[in-house]
Amino acid sequence: MIENKVLLSFAFYSTVLIVKMYVVAIITGQVRLRNKAFANPEDALRNGGLQYYRQDPDVERCRRAHRNDMENIFPFLFLGAIYSLLEPSPAVARLHFFVFCAGRVVHTLAYLLRLRAPTRSVAYSVAQLPCFSMALQILLAAAPYW
Repeated sequence: MIENKVLLSFAFYSTVLIVKMYVVAIITGQVRLRNKAFANPEDALRNGGLQYYRQDPDVERCRRAHRNDMENIFPFLFLGAIYSLLEPSPAVARLHFFVFCAGRVVHTLAYLLRLRAPTRSVAYSVAQLPCFSMALQILLAAAPYW
């Protein structure tokens, strides 16, 4: 078993985020089916005809939420993995990971549930803080070696 508490914490929060991304993908598919808005003609033909080969605002909202996850969670996965190797305080590292994860969950909920502005923007901004902190710490640790 891994004894690095920081790496285990990172693994936990990263997995929660990946599962959340899967859930958003499943929701997107369900909204496509419910609204009969298919991205491919063969899917539309199978589900009622080419008239359903179209875009839908609800599907596009889900897709934007998913794309935003990819734009933010993938960099977190890199930063968090490298940061975990720097031997930070487990409590501080856990706080970084938790804040990012919570911010992303709130961001997704705000996107999908159409929560009032600025909920989504605040959640996005809060989630960026630990990423900037981790990036800065990585750069400071690596700077002597460049």
